[in-house]
Amino acid sequence: MSPFTPSELKSFIDRMQEQSILVLGDLMLDEFIWGKVNRISPEAPVPVVHVTGESAYPGGAANVARNLADFGIPVIIGGMIGGDKNGEHLQKLLHQSKISGDAILTIPDYQTIVKTRIIARQQQVVRVDREVKRSISPKEIDELLCRLWNIIPTVNAVIIEDYGKGFITQQLVDNIISLAANHLCIVTVDPNLNNPLDWSGATLVKPNRKEAFTAIGLPEEENLTEVLKVGELLLEKWQVNSLLITLGEEGMMLFDPPDPPYHTPTRAREVFDVSGAGDTVIAFVSAALAAGLDSVQAAEIANHAAGVVVGKLGTATLTPQELMNSFTAQIDN
Repeated sequence: MSPFTPSELKSFIDRMQEQSILVLGDLMLDEFIWGKVNRISPEAPVPVVHVTGESAYPGGAANVARNLADFGIPVIIGGMIGGDKNGEHLQKLLHQSKISGDAILTIPDYQTIVKTRIIARQQQVVRVDREVKRSISPKEIDELLCRLWNIIPTVNAVIIEDYGKGFITQQLVDNIISLAANHLCIVTVDPNLNNPLDWSGATLVKPNRKEAFTAIGLPEEENLTEVLKVGELLLEKWQVNSLLITLGEEGMMLFDPPDPPYHTPTRAREVFDVSGAGDTVIAFVSAALAAGLDSVQAAEIANHAAGVVVGKLGTATLTPQELMNSFTAQIDN
């Protein structure tokens, strides 16, 4: 049974659309090559893909921003792009999605990250990554912080989306959390296991199961009892208000002391593509918290949102009506 009535959900959506959110993280261009496979190559035991179409979308942290913008939530994006054609393409796509790029740094000697996925028969055949990892420099951090000094007072939430490509550093995180605290702005984090940082002071951190166990230095376990133990250890280690561990087909586990842990099972009805599902979760749990919903309500909304996007191919987004329909389907069941 749904935790909300239709009128409550409509009210929550309206409030979420009134929030303004800043997303900071590793920016990427997601390319998709769509095609058909009818034979195996005579040159090697690989499929021959006959291309039928191509598309591109904002990726990485920019996909978090796109999730928010497509839902009708004002969003500002920050990160690094190169002074190259892919960077220009990404800027154009962000503009088309009505996403403000006021916190984007264009670095002449930086290569914009591009991930190209070849899709055939509703399955990903191969992914090609073009990237050169490069950390943001102290000078670039200073330039970004000058912009954030004016931006953060105007937003209701800051999302830190770390893909481990070099943009998110401890110096940057410490300054963001401090500046946000001065303006009573919530900070949520989607961490990366290859970039262990101190998140103390954040409102909520959202690791997946593997990231959670790795952060504690333990082998990944499927048992939910072990997830409960890891969650308690992470709350103590990271010193954050709340923790949301995503568990794939098992849903999510929320830790929000002093309340007991809360488990919400997956709301996905069909799973075609999990690309970007984590981006959807951090986007919607953040927007819901910014709108004043409690952590359980925010987790339920994020869970339903993720359940919608995994039923689509590619790094997908959803509309308010699709979110409403997901809750309606839960009531019907």
